[in-house]
Amino acid sequence: MPASDAPGARSVTDSLEGTSTPRQSPGQAQLSPPPGVPIPVSSMAIDRALLTTGGSLPTVIAGASELTTDAEIMLRVKTGDESAFTFLVQKYRRQMVGFMYRMCHNPAAAEELAQEVFLRVYRSREKYEASAKFNTWLYRIATNLAVNHARDTRHERAENTVRLDEPDQETGTTPDLADDSLTVEEQMLRRERMAAIRRRVQALPERQRMAVIMHKYQQMDYREIADVLKLSESATKSLLYRAYETLREQLRELVLAK
Repeated sequence: MPASDAPGARSVTDSLEGTSTPRQSPGQAQLSPPPGVPIPVSSMAIDRALLTTGGSLPTVIAGASELTTDAEIMLRVKTGDESAFTFLVQKYRRQMVGFMYRMCHNPAAAEELAQEVFLRVYRSREKYEASAKFNTWLYRIATNLAVNHARDTRHERAENTVRLDEPDQETGTTPDLADDSLTVEEQMLRRERMAAIRRRVQALPERQRMAVIMHKYQQMDYREIADVLKLSESATKSLLYRAYETLREQLRELVLAK
């Protein structure tokens, strides 16, 4: 069953109007360590990865074919192949920044957390097993970091408001730019709707929130989400169903007014 056919999900997901993260698209912004902090080998590798070809996705990895999987590329990282690491950083960076931004709604923290994800990938390369799907392994690292960050900064959340006019972290554009086809009143209503939806998503229980973000914004299917959260596929569907039902009830008036 396609991800968009989750029971009770369609009307709610249609209302989640944020820009979804383009899957497997490279980013452009730099990732850099805080001033004064010594740069470890892994951080230097990340910097080189982003500087190579100006931050664009490498088209060739020596000895690799078009059929090479991310898991196979990660095995090359395991042997010390930095060109393989460059490929993975540039391929997944935008996804990671977008995911972290939706988890914490703090641009600076999203950049730092995304960098930490790739640092951990590099540092843990010896532990990677060929049987593990790279995307799943990557998102497990990311979700653990996001959860820990949320718990460590819980007291700061009340001050962390969502600004609808700030550039989207994946594309660099403003997701809520005025639509010339809408009246001023309609544009204001849309912004209010967006703010309400994002607040409700952020207020979901931790695991439900992660599942919704991966499902709706990261465009991951049930199997992928289940693997990341270490749940069965049926449990993942139930988790998403409960989340979307909660959102549907809380956003009923917005959905009807759309």
